[in-house]
Amino acid sequence: MTDHYTAVLFDLDGTIVDSAPGITATLAWTFAQMGRPVPTQQELLAYVGPPILDSFRDLAGLSLGEAAEALAIYRPKYLEEGVFNATLYAGVPEVLQAIRTAGLPLSLATSKPETPATVVLQHFGILELFDVITGASDDEVRSAKADVVAEALVRLKGIGADLATPIMVGDREHDVHGAATNGVPTIFVEWGYGAPAETLGAVDVASTPAELERLLLG
Repeated sequence: MTDHYTAVLFDLDGTIVDSAPGITATLAWTFAQMGRPVPTQQELLAYVGPPILDSFRDLAGLSLGEAAEALAIYRPKYLEEGVFNATLYAGVPEVLQAIRTAGLPLSLATSKPETPATVVLQHFGILELFDVITGASDDEVRSAKADVVAEALVRLKGIGADLATPIMVGDREHDVHGAATNGVPTIFVEWGYGAPAETLGAVDVASTPAELERLLLG
């Protein structure tokens, strides 16, 4: 076991899987169903990572009620089709396996609701590598990354994990800020959806899974 970090929290979208194709296609379909202009592909990419309900409000300018309507249209379509339109990042499953082999407790910590997050991990055969699965609650009451990280820490503590020096792994500023709110540093991965400026505040930056494994395990 590494004497550096004692537990690892992993983001999902943009960190473990490239889920953008399924998310953006479902978003485009949702806007069309609502009779609204469909944003460009580049604009839709900004929705990947943050809580989707927040993005409907902050990026699309929808009211709270409209955002809830959009979410109600989006979610079943995504669970039916979009969730499977994703690709594992090469080398990341090996990092997850190395963490498990090293004996470090591992939690998913994603703003994606737990139901689709679990489906994704099952689909790619990596669910069993995680000790804890933490995501947004299906009712979106818990969706902010800070709240997700806080819940992940509670669940890790519940299984007896050593939380002396936990570390977050993610690809967006929401991961960095949400973890920092809970006193957890972040290793920022560059293969996801974040812009270079989003690395601000991260304790380390990994450009490849091999580099991430070295930073985590030495």
